[in-house]
Amino acid sequence: MLFNSYEFLFIFLPLTFFIYFYLNSKKLTTASIAFLVFASLVFYSYWNIIYLPLILSSMLFNFVIGNTLSKHTLKVNKKAFLTFGISANLLLLGYFKYTDFFLDNFNGIVGTHIPLPHIILPLGISFFTFTQIAYLVDCYKDKVKEYDFIRYALFVTYFPHLLAGPILHHSEMMPQFSSIRNKAKNYKNIAAGLFLFSIGLFKKVVIADTFALWANIGFDTATTLSFFEAWATSLSYTFQLYFDFSGYTDMAIGASLLFNIKLPINFNSPYKACDIQDFWRRWHMTLSRFLRDYIYIPLGGNRQGEFRTYVNLFATFLLGGLWHGAGWTFIFWGTLHGIALMLHRAWKSLGFTMNKYLAWFITFNFVNFAWIFFRAKEWTDAVKVISGMSWLGIEESYKRFLLVHHNIAKFSILFDNIQGGKSTFYWICFTFIFLMFRNSNEVQQNLRYSYRMLFYIIIVYYVSLLNLSNVSDFLYFNF
Repeated sequence: MLFNSYEFLFIFLPLTFFIYFYLNSKKLTTASIAFLVFASLVFYSYWNIIYLPLILSSMLFNFVIGNTLSKHTLKVNKKAFLTFGISANLLLLGYFKYTDFFLDNFNGIVGTHIPLPHIILPLGISFFTFTQIAYLVDCYKDKVKEYDFIRYALFVTYFPHLLAGPILHHSEMMPQFSSIRNKAKNYKNIAAGLFLFSIGLFKKVVIADTFALWANIGFDTATTLSFFEAWATSLSYTFQLYFDFSGYTDMAIGASLLFNIKLPINFNSPYKACDIQDFWRRWHMTLSRFLRDYIYIPLGGNRQGEFRTYVNLFATFLLGGLWHGAGWTFIFWGTLHGIALMLHRAWKSLGFTMNKYLAWFITFNFVNFAWIFFRAKEWTDAVKVISGMSWLGIEESYKRFLLVHHNIAKFSILFDNIQGGKSTFYWICFTFIFLMFRNSNEVQQNLRYSYRMLFYIIIVYYVSLLNLSNVSDFLYFNF
């Protein structure tokens, strides 16, 4: 079920909200938790009920492993048992996500013709797998204080974060689920939640899906791209990905606030970053936290010398690229970011500085360039876009300019291969300006709720609803 669907907006969310708080009002707190688990499983299985046993068995397995790790009387080696639990999770993820990738490469290297099974990736498997790996590590470190399967099931399946994060820690969620104060409706949280949800919905269905048209045609359909078309294609995807995923996160945080549960912020204006390290402190912040806590630090972090620190940085982002997708383009994207972080660390260690505007310009353009490989389905798609952004694209644009320079009304021909026009240029310009303002979480924290604000929320909802007929999937559902 999608957040930007009529079923979710007008049936699932209102019914879940009212039943949950009705049960709490009758002091049926355990029943309310069980109902929220049930509702979350309905939310998950709405897409394909065949994967419901998968998430249920995954939860049961990890709960048993975690409960066993927490016992001080465990007779087997705890570290070995933790390794077993993590390995089982990674094998499950690897089967669904990487079987085709590895078989395809094996066939290419060895010359065999093993048929690819073309396994469909279950929604949210990367996120609920990482969430449960973090849970097992927390159990191993004796950070988990509550062992109740129904509450654990809610921690894993809680519908606002289930399909695309944020990636949660057990310790930051369970006290909220147990709090008596959170069992009653909080109208301030409801107002904040509706505000964030409306902003997220607008980001997704109005902004992200508008840029999706030009990005999809530029990457997947167009055979050649001029300079303007190539840059419009890359920037369209850069903006589409941000507004799609940050829009989902805003909706997730907003929907969760209706139930008095605060999810961690996942985006903090990443395209304002002035260096690549700052970018990863702002982009998909819970994934960055996971990579730091469960890969970078266990590898040794920066505690084993300068050379080992560079290796750990590179390895972390190489694995981060592979986590995002089973393809060499994703691995190359992770490699680019790993190298960028190594260069940034070397730059800082030498004591160099840079003008902040130049630093922002370089950082943004590097991120925009790297996203090309993140988006491209094939290497040829990436080469097509990059070639168009270079001198080859300038030559193509000049040829077209000679055809239209006497008639400004034909300016749209410069974006013809991506079915764009003057509106494409205006959208890109206005989006750059829009990104300079405070983000939705910063606005929400300082918001004064009034009838005027309610009017704005209604207008934003109405404009978003007008675009629901053009529903598209959230990009991160594919990762």
